Amino acid sequence: MSEHDDDSATARPSDAGLTDELRRFAAHESVLIALDFDGTLAPDVDVPDEARALPAAIEQLERLQQSPGVTIAFVSGRSLASLDVVVPPSVTAAMIGSHGLELRLAPGDEVPAVDAADRARVEALLDALSPLVNAVEGAWIEHKPAGCAVHTRVVETDAAAALQTAVVEAAAALDTRLTVRDGKNVIEFAVRDATKGDGLRALRARLRPDAVLFAGDDVTDEDALAVLEPGDLGIKVGEAPTVAPWRVSSPHQLVLALATLAEARRTT
Repeated sequence: MSEHDDDSATARPSDAGLTDELRRFAAHESVLIALDFDGTLAPDVDVPDEARALPAAIEQLERLQQSPGVTIAFVSGRSLASLDVVVPPSVTAAMIGSHGLELRLAPGDEVPAVDAADRARVEALLDALSPLVNAVEGAWIEHKPAGCAVHTRVVETDAAAALQTAVVEAAAALDTRLTVRDGKNVIEFAVRDATKGDGLRALRARLRPDAVLFAGDDVTDEDALAVLEPGDLGIKVGEAPTVAPWRVSSPHQLVLALATLAEARRTT
């Protein structure tokens, strides 16, 4: 079956071992299914606000959330405000935003990312970096509660490399306490240090599931994959190096994994 045959609830991942692991995971009474968004549920696009999860992925998440004992969560580098734009209201999910700095278990149950002093540092950072970014065609700067991200996905390769060097140097000259992270065609700066691993730990502590599944595709998702415990299930999406024991080739293949999990929960 092709990896694009993602609209069938009876489809299976191409790796038989992963299918067995999904069925084992599904047998737990309570599970947390935590997922990155971009490149994991949604194909990468040039404009982040235009990203949308594959319709079949949403269908499987809707099936899963109807199963007692299942909690869905998104663990993303996006801010919570950005996740609200791209996640459809039909999916009820806990959310970790800004690489672990923002936590929302439910509407009204939200942990703020920054205080007034942090916000002042963010504004100073934006003032320093915005002119450099605005001078490069195709580059843009994304504002986040605890910092910003410089995007170079549609910038010519040499110009992108030069811009990344320039913004790193400018940020270091301004504020030596910043956290700097590289991603796919993006470099991020934060005034507080947190990772997706921190976010996943916070979710586990608050929700206390019997087991956790995490799937992600980017370098920053490795922090979450690295904190999984025995009995958990980690899945890497794509071909990049990973600590995850299991891998699927694309968001379409992850849909098949979610379908297997939903079916196993239904029959457990």
